[in-house]
Amino acid sequence: MTTEEVPMQDPAQGLESAVAVVGMSGRFPGARDLESYWANLRDGVCSLATFTEKELLADGTDAAELGNPAYVSAQGRLPDADRFEADLFGFNRTEAAALDPQHRVLLETAWSALEDAGYAPLTAPSAAAGAGPNRTGVYVGGSPTEHALAAGTDPALAASIGALQVRILTDREFLAPWISYRLGLQGPSMTVQTACSTSLTAVHLAVQALLLGECDTALAGGVAIGSVRKQGYVHYQGGIFSPDGRCRPFDEKAAGTVPGSGVGVLVLRRLEDALADGDPVRAVIRGTAVTNDGSGKVGFTAPGVDQQSAAITEAWAAAGLEPSAAQYVEAHGTGTELGDRIELEAASAAFAGGDGIGLGSVKSNIGHADAAAGAAALIKTILMLEHATLAPTVDVTSPIAALKESPLRLVTEAEDWPSRAGLPRLAGVTSVGIGGTNVHVVVQEAPERPARAGTATHSAATAAHPLVLPLSARTEPQLATLADRLARRLREADAPSLIDVAHTLRTGRVRLPARAYVVAGTRQEAADRLTATAGGRRDTTTDPLGEAWLRGEEVTWPALEGDVRRVQLPTYPFAGESHGALTLLRPTVQVPHEEAAPDAAAPTPESELEHKVIELVIEALDLNSAADLAQTYFEAGGDSLTAVHLTGRLRDELGIDVPIQLFLEPITLRNMTMSICEMKQNGAADGALDALLSEFEAES
Repeated sequence: MTTEEVPMQDPAQGLESAVAVVGMSGRFPGARDLESYWANLRDGVCSLATFTEKELLADGTDAAELGNPAYVSAQGRLPDADRFEADLFGFNRTEAAALDPQHRVLLETAWSALEDAGYAPLTAPSAAAGAGPNRTGVYVGGSPTEHALAAGTDPALAASIGALQVRILTDREFLAPWISYRLGLQGPSMTVQTACSTSLTAVHLAVQALLLGECDTALAGGVAIGSVRKQGYVHYQGGIFSPDGRCRPFDEKAAGTVPGSGVGVLVLRRLEDALADGDPVRAVIRGTAVTNDGSGKVGFTAPGVDQQSAAITEAWAAAGLEPSAAQYVEAHGTGTELGDRIELEAASAAFAGGDGIGLGSVKSNIGHADAAAGAAALIKTILMLEHATLAPTVDVTSPIAALKESPLRLVTEAEDWPSRAGLPRLAGVTSVGIGGTNVHVVVQEAPERPARAGTATHSAATAAHPLVLPLSARTEPQLATLADRLARRLREADAPSLIDVAHTLRTGRVRLPARAYVVAGTRQEAADRLTATAGGRRDTTTDPLGEAWLRGEEVTWPALEGDVRRVQLPTYPFAGESHGALTLLRPTVQVPHEEAAPDAAAPTPESELEHKVIELVIEALDLNSAADLAQTYFEAGGDSLTAVHLTGRLRDELGIDVPIQLFLEPITLRNMTMSICEMKQNGAADGALDALLSEFEAES
């Protein structure tokens, strides 16, 4: 890359309005985490899957559709998208089965992103050093899903858990609020929808909110899991999908894209706050911009040149930089003839002052991840900045001729990303949505962490004195996995200092029931003892606070010496079970529910009415049998939404009006059912359901 014509600009200019990326998490085809995602990108791996006819039939594809000569059995699939650690987020089995897989995966990814930033998900970012409350906003979006469509058209499901509950658990509208609710985040919570540019638009809105002071930390990103099934698509001549199951952006043979799935979440903070609070800054967002093509294009779904170009120039102006300062551009790059041609024309105009600027598109690796496409592209770019390496656009053999007259060049092999005097490494990321919403983000490599007191001590492999490293997980197998991953991290050449590791583990992780700890004075010693812990061998070196930690007590860890910082460490190893997904290709099935097994110890209902009430209560709360009626309503997992549904069914099916006070009383479900039966016999106050709905609306 040449830099002679790049005007020298002050790299510090505009940093007062810069935003730091302090944490990231994502899952993409072929990659369950960002470490494997980067390995695939660096090595030029195409992670688009091709399925056998047997696999497709087993997952519900119609045999007649497979017989279509235009059927392409390829997809950018996200494995295990039906798995979810429901207990960690407070969902019972019935709720988890109804919850859209997009919601499940996005919740787990938001959790991991906060941990990557060094913040405990359920208290983020209350541990920040700044005075006053910190508000965390959520800006995310998602794609249409088969599960949501099937759930919305399944009367059996609505009868089982209630139509309102179905909508809340499946609609994209509630992606952001579920994260805010389950993680206790009190900043703005917005579900963003701009089609294919959704997740990069979410980043833009999050950046603006931070700069306006609407929140102090923001989660931004998107998710796209159209279906958890293995499936292909039908190629139509002139359509957007590739005829051979491969995506070739900016190639002469480009003929379309491939549907893909994915999820990506970034944690953002104002740069000055991130540096002051010792956050692990992964990259800096210097500027963002959003435009729309309006009517200046040939059709609603077609892209437009002028406003794509405007989004780029406006974002670089917001960054206080010339577009010619860019060294790389991550394009939308769908691999369609029209889209690539227009995008290259727009980018060439915007970056006209540059020379030899790298160009690429992650869609060649993972397909088009729709609402998560922008997050996939931005995370790819940040990983390239961190590793000072440009990743190749794969399956490209003949770059389009128009590149010869462009300031851009297609990167087709992995190469070093050179540093330069006077300017940091800089890149642009573009996302374009059907309907014309264009987004561009200017990204800069992370600044070096400023020097701190005791630098030599903190960076050394040996701590001043042995430190307690606490670990916790929901189950013992997960605890062993976590210990093993941390041991591996501490053995790496660039492992963080032990005191920073201890600080992050003590303040940046949720306290869960399965616990362990090790005491160590060096990284090597810590790694060896963690490996032993992973193998089930208890360390003989003990500590009073560590023992209290093992007993499940709320330990207040003493302050560590010096200027400690959060560091990136292995995040929580999710290990949830499969909760399935609803489908439109087979008759929809009611949410899985265990049959109540005969239980000799369970009391026998004394009347037909009592039997019917008990059946409704068991079904609404997903209980195993009448023996579970010894719990209170809330102990059994009841909440206001379930109360709305249960009260409605009691009223509609049995003619019983139940007041909300009954659900709040500390009585067993057995006694509650008896009270409900008495209400039927004695008459209940009219309008109980209306009162309950009013109460629910007031709570929400």
